[in-house]
This record gives sequence, structure tokens and C-alpha cells, in this order.
Amino acid sequence: MQAIETVHKRGLKLMGNRFEISVVADDKHWAETRIDIAIAEIQRIEKQLTTFSDDSQTNRINANAGIAPVKVDQDVFDLIARSLKISELTQGAFDITYGSIDKCLWNFDMNMKALPDVATAQASVRLINYQNVILDNENTTVFLKEQGMRIGFGGIGKGYAADKAKAILQQNGVKSGIVNAAGDLVTWGLQPNGKPWTIAIADPDQAVTPFSTLNISNMAIATSGNYAKYVVIDGKKYSHTIDPKTGLPVSGIKSVSIISPSAEFADAMATPVTVMGAYVGLNLINQLQNVACVIISDDSKVYTSKNINIK
Repeated sequence: MQAIETVHKRGLKLMGNRFEISVVADDKHWAETRIDIAIAEIQRIEKQLTTFSDDSQTNRINANAGIAPVKVDQDVFDLIARSLKISELTQGAFDITYGSIDKCLWNFDMNMKALPDVATAQASVRLINYQNVILDNENTTVFLKEQGMRIGFGGIGKGYAADKAKAILQQNGVKSGIVNAAGDLVTWGLQPNGKPWTIAIADPDQAVTPFSTLNISNMAIATSGNYAKYVVIDGKKYSHTIDPKTGLPVSGIKSVSIISPSAEFADAMATPVTVMGAYVGLNLINQLQNVACVIISDDSKVYTSKNINIK
């Protein structure tokens, strides 16, 4: 009798988010051991990147801002190098040095009744500048030029971890699966029924009703939306996404979904497209190879990049 392939799933909290790892296999024990390997890899990445532990590489870099370069692991160095490239591509709308923004300015709770004045907001972002991250290839060191600068991987870390977990699962013989990092997910292979993995893109106003489905086998998708975290001031909705240039929250877009072969890239591009706005954001996405985008505006209009068809 032939063993039947099924999807083996496990969900747990990693990197402060809910991850769900799905592996297609005909043997439960085999699948579970593979999932264990993927979890260990995500935990390793979390140790490197977290800002909640003093001895993480991120915090060592931050503690030495304006003082000295810090030696880091090659994979952390490469992630920072790719992050800086995305900053260049998005003209600073994506910036890992956002960590220096003053958190007390934006609490996004119900008590927030007014925007900070422009000067206060500007002062809070004065240290955000990816061009002040100095990389030394030979010594794999990272140096933040100005004291008080801080980097953080909130805009790229989940996608990066999803890609790394996928890679290690594939190395360990998993031919088909999904790594879902709190909605940033990467898929490969086919479902047990031989069909591609499909995903529903949620309607931001009705979290349970998807407005469309997409075939995303061997692709990744990441969504950034203001429907989870926002404030309304004088009848206008402001998302929790801050424009790194002004220090003020962006408005106009409810959600951005980016589809690309890499979860890291999809994760990293979702926020800057929100910051750039639908017109400029789509213009950028349309110039990239193998990247697609779906934007839902505050007035519920749907905008898509040229290379996508929504069912």
C-alpha cells in the first residue's frame, strides 16, 4: 500500500510573530524532524537580529554607533548589504536605520489625538540615513557613522527568515511546503493533490473575505496593511507606517501585497511602496523583473502591476 502525502503543519511564535511551517510528506515523523530543523534555523536568525537581547549582532552594532565598526557573521553582513541596495532602489523609502526614530512620538493607540508638529517629526528622523551605514567587505564589519543611530530588521527580517527556513527544508529533502511568517509567506512545490499553492488576498475591510486568489507556487508574497494598526485623527486614517523622510505616518493606502521569488524582497518592498504611494510605487514595481504588486487604496480601489492577473 502506497503511503499518502499530506500537509504536516506546525505553528509557533518566533521573532515576536506567529510562524507556521507546512511540509508535504508521506511520513509524519520525517516531516516533524524537518520542521524542527527549520525552527532551529529561524531561532538562530532571531538570536542574530533581535533588538531585545544585548548580545545580538544588531544591538552590538547599535551600541557602537559613532564609536567603532563591529564584526558580524557573513550572513548578517550580506543581509545588511542587500538592505542598503533596497534603500537605494526605493530612494530611502526603505531604511533599516529607522531604529533611531523616537518611539514616544508614535504609540498608535486610541489616545493619540493629534499628529506631532512637523519640526518635532523631522527631528525624530534626523538620524535615519542608510548612507551612514559603512560596510567593510574585507573584515565583514558594520559601522554606523553617527552616535544614536540604530538599525533594525522589522521591515525585512521575517521574509529573510522565511527564505532561510525554506532553503534548509529543501536541503533536507522537502520537495514541497510553505513557510508563513505572520503573513509573509514563501511556497515551493505543489499541494498533495498536484495543484499549485494558491493564496487569497484579504479585503482589508473584511479580514475574513478574500477579494481574490492568486497561484503562488514557487513564489513568495508579503502584505503590509494599515488595517491592523492605525489611528484616526480629524476623520483621517493614518497607518503605522512612518515615512522615514518626514517622520509622519503615511495615508492613502490600505494594503500593499508584493509577489516575488524571494520572501525577503517581498517583505522589504511592501512598506516602501506604501510610503511612495500607489502611482510611484507601481511605477517602480513595473520596472523590476519577476515582481508583482497589488495595492488597495483607502477608498478601496484596487491597483495592480502590469504583470499580474487577479482571478
